[in-house]
Amino acid sequence: MGRMSPAIENSAVPAGQAVANDYDGFAEAYAAETEANLINGYYTRPAILDLAGDVAGRRILDVGCGAGPLLAALREKGAIVTGVDPSVKMLDLARQRLGEGAALHQAGLGGAPLPFPDGAFDDAIVCLVLHYLEDWKAPLADLRRVLAPGGRLIVAVNHPLVYKLLYPDAGYFAIREYSEDYTFSGQSAVLTYWHRPLHAMTDAFTAAGFRIAVISEPRPAPGAHELFPDLLKEADSTMLCFLFFVLEAV
Repeated sequence: MGRMSPAIENSAVPAGQAVANDYDGFAEAYAAETEANLINGYYTRPAILDLAGDVAGRRILDVGCGAGPLLAALREKGAIVTGVDPSVKMLDLARQRLGEGAALHQAGLGGAPLPFPDGAFDDAIVCLVLHYLEDWKAPLADLRRVLAPGGRLIVAVNHPLVYKLLYPDAGYFAIREYSEDYTFSGQSAVLTYWHRPLHAMTDAFTAAGFRIAVISEPRPAPGAHELFPDLLKEADSTMLCFLFFVLEAV
């Protein structure tokens, strides 16, 4: 659910201020902000849908589903969707969008195993989630477990190059923690991430039993330049700070 900010401040958060990654604390503000903004509405979500392709009849797990906009889009395309998120309030918003009968579960990566049997899904989508985790080994193994043979894992993460561009004095090759301050619909929030170099990502994917089918740095969706001309006036901004992977379970 997280996103990279155009301007990042990497500073300690004083006691009494917003708790890092507390999506329950800003769920409604985040959902309103990201419904149709550039980063989520016109970049990461359309890119994920494009990479997923024809999903009719496919069993798809959305990890970190938030308020459910991606689940809704996948369901409209004929997918059989299930969503998990650690935030109770985000899941409440997703139920309002998808209906009480929607398959939604409070769960996440990095803790207890996902509450599904082996091979339960044809695809798993993990959009802007893995970069919150220091250790990818157990989460990726669990994602591989719940995928059917030949299933796909579609991932979007903060682009590792952007961290080095923003923090030129920081080492690129170390796995490092950093935090960003955000304002979602007027509400302050702090998100804490883990930078990892590209080779650490690809090594983790292959070690977990995935074959890398696609690495993508897509352009924004049609209409983005007309709606967000100031944000997209520089050529380099078309990358928008994210890296996408399609991985196949082997």
